[in-house]
Amino acid sequence: MEPTLKILPDVSGEIAGRSLEEWNAAYVKVENYFHALRIRNKPLLGQLVLRVLERAQRRAPAEPGRSATELAAEEMDLIVTDWFAEVLQTSPIGSEHTLSTRGRLALLLADMPGKWQDQFLRPGPWPREFVDSMRESFFRAGPDFQLSKMAPRPLDLGPLTTLTNFGRLPYVRMALVWAGYALLLVLIFWLTHGGIKTVKDYFQEDLQLLIDWFK
Repeated sequence: MEPTLKILPDVSGEIAGRSLEEWNAAYVKVENYFHALRIRNKPLLGQLVLRVLERAQRRAPAEPGRSATELAAEEMDLIVTDWFAEVLQTSPIGSEHTLSTRGRLALLLADMPGKWQDQFLRPGPWPREFVDSMRESFFRAGPDFQLSKMAPRPLDLGPLTTLTNFGRLPYVRMALVWAGYALLLVLIFWLTHGGIKTVKDYFQEDLQLLIDWFK
């Protein structure tokens, strides 16, 4: 059956009571959704987007308070969730959100984009290997499935951490700390360039004077 999607506005400049700009935004929304599922087959991608927009256009006149993007997003999720229910033989009633989430994860675990892209949203029957892979992946993506999460931990930079923390001190204390470092470097330089000998000679001279005084 040929699609009944309207692509040209009527005399009012609208399509199903919505502006052409709204339908363009809805098109982009749906296309991005399928891109997120890694649908890269261009003809298939175009067919899927038009299928969703056709269903949204049918609802649009009866729901004037909702935007074309809202209707398209809702129809998109309904189409995908119903298809998951058929492939996985799971009732969507009362578990739409869970089925939609686990189903999308199962698609990726089963490598649908790489192996079974031509089966996506197609009516059955499907290849047995595809169905088995989807169902196995669906159970793997069950309630106990959790994506790895790592809590951020502070990076231990050793001595560099101390220097970095100096930046948090008030300006005056910071200046004193660096002045102390500078004086320490000057002292080390002086001691290693004859300073030790000077100190030794100075004390030897004082010691000799003290001995002479007691004599």
